[in-house]
Amino acid sequence: MKSLSPELQAHLDSGTTTLCHCWKLTRNDMVVFGFTDHDQDVTFAGVTFEAVSGMSASAIESSSGLAVDNLDVAGVLTSDALSEQDLTAGRFDDADVEIWRVNWADTGQRVLLRKGNLGEVARGRSAFRAEIRGLAHKLNQPVGRIYQFTCDARVGDARCTVNLATSAYRGTGTIVDVTDNRLLRASGLTGFASDWFARGLLTFSTGANAALPLEVRGHFRDGDDTTLELWQGAPDAIQAGDQFTVTAGCDKTFTTCRTKFANGVNFRGFPLMPGNDFVTSYARRGDGHTGGSLQ
Repeated sequence: MKSLSPELQAHLDSGTTTLCHCWKLTRNDMVVFGFTDHDQDVTFAGVTFEAVSGMSASAIESSSGLAVDNLDVAGVLTSDALSEQDLTAGRFDDADVEIWRVNWADTGQRVLLRKGNLGEVARGRSAFRAEIRGLAHKLNQPVGRIYQFTCDARVGDARCTVNLATSAYRGTGTIVDVTDNRLLRASGLTGFASDWFARGLLTFSTGANAALPLEVRGHFRDGDDTTLELWQGAPDAIQAGDQFTVTAGCDKTFTTCRTKFANGVNFRGFPLMPGNDFVTSYARRGDGHTGGSLQ
């Protein structure tokens, strides 16, 4: 049950209210945005909540158990803060969301209705629909280590310990040609063999996509010609002359960890765990014939 201030309770009891909803979004890079369904901007707690036309919210689903509470917000892309490029780039993925009920005539009278995270965002040509998930959705996320053949660390993190800043695992290049904003022909990477940067991260240092990390799907070298393929197209146009850095990728197998990175001692998988062959195996006799008991 929500606890209301005496002033807000009195306002509700009056029968004539001046209420609106306000949504506060905090991205993982700590950039904060505010939106409201009121027809004018609303400001409180140091955040200005922009009046966005065409935005509506569904009813909030609540439960007494551990089921995830959900809310859908639909609207038109009329705010400069909600650009299609940022949505495509994933800058709003899992953003923290606060939903407030506010007396716009006296913003000191307000109550926090829900906290959660931004879930799936569906985009059309001129509109969007965003799912807001309750805090219980965190309980559905895997926590801790996973018992599996492959490594569960991310290459270059504190558990992996590989230093991706060294010249052996980091390259710099310049875009020469672009196809579909995801297939890049580049110069400056002739010192690296094919597939060295596959599954790695490419980060532009100049151009419209500067500072945005993009995952590399494939790395191909043909003589002095180097081609990098991204898993998905960049949100903004890549231009010839754009400069970037790219780091080596890892397929998370023990062989790659040992031979490519000389880091087998820090491998975070279980390469000797029994697999399907062990489960289906059976005992053999000492003379090499199958069946019977061991002798």
